[in-house]
Amino acid sequence: MASSGTGPRRVTIDDVAQAAGVSRQTVSRALNDKGEIGVSTKQRVLDTALALGYRPSRFARGLVRQDTISVGLVIPDLLNPFFTEVAAAALEAARDRGWHVVVYDTGDRPEEERGTLEVIASQVDAVVGYLSLPEDEIDKLTRGLPVVLIDREHRTQRFSSIRIDGESGVHAAIRHLTAAGHRRIGMLEHAERSEPSIRHQWFDAAMSACGLDPGSVARADQSVEGGESALQELLAGHPDLTAVFTFNDIIAIGALRAARRLGRQVPRDLALVGFDGLRLGTLVEPQLTTVALDTRRLGALAVEQAARLLTGGDPLPAEQLTVGAELRVRESA
Repeated sequence: MASSGTGPRRVTIDDVAQAAGVSRQTVSRALNDKGEIGVSTKQRVLDTALALGYRPSRFARGLVRQDTISVGLVIPDLLNPFFTEVAAAALEAARDRGWHVVVYDTGDRPEEERGTLEVIASQVDAVVGYLSLPEDEIDKLTRGLPVVLIDREHRTQRFSSIRIDGESGVHAAIRHLTAAGHRRIGMLEHAERSEPSIRHQWFDAAMSACGLDPGSVARADQSVEGGESALQELLAGHPDLTAVFTFNDIIAIGALRAARRLGRQVPRDLALVGFDGLRLGTLVEPQLTTVALDTRRLGALAVEQAARLLTGGDPLPAEQLTVGAELRVRESA
């Protein structure tokens, strides 16, 4: 039966480590009788674990085999090819370990995400993916399970994060456009949140670094149709634009269609640059210039970190949990 998510939070190995004044690795060694720590330290850890009511995970206790580990992979929109590519990479990495993965699509809706976490908390050994709820709520819902967030900075030691750093790639894209003579560059931004996205912030910083005024912006739904309507809106208000950077490749592909309908040839009349590096960008005409992320590395890193957290091993350090991006120049810019 699924957990209701309303009970007390499960005590974690990090709680024991903090209370005992030792590292999580020391706790793991003490609980697994590794003999690599002093007798007094080991006893302090065991006493602390008993006092806190700590119960190791099924995996850590050795009560399940490696091939019965289950991971919940939370994705906001499987219709978006970017998330499909990340999910495929995570599934491949988990399959190589013999793990079972259950994929959940939340539709990028908080209520669906909340319901998903309530359901899977008692059914999986770790949670990996895109979570937007506040950290304290995720903590309560997951009840001490290892959680690896993708493309989100964590604020507490309870979680681990796989970061995306596309700033240098966006700067390279704007430099590429300015080198081609573009000075009026706009952006199609993500429409589903009111505050500027981090990609919008990278775009503004890149424009400033190139000595350009902030670009004109229109908001687009994350779909081909959203890109079409947003480009039409952007050019209606700013017909002098000669280049556009888009929040992602799906929006850019919609912008390609709109440009064709509006009689603007790409890249002669309007240069377009996407973000994500989807394989789909090589199948359109002209092929899409994009700031490309390594989606395989995103998925693989998330699974690797989950494995380390499950076994009580050394987590990957923050500097190894960042996935960068690079400009791939093709035909659209």
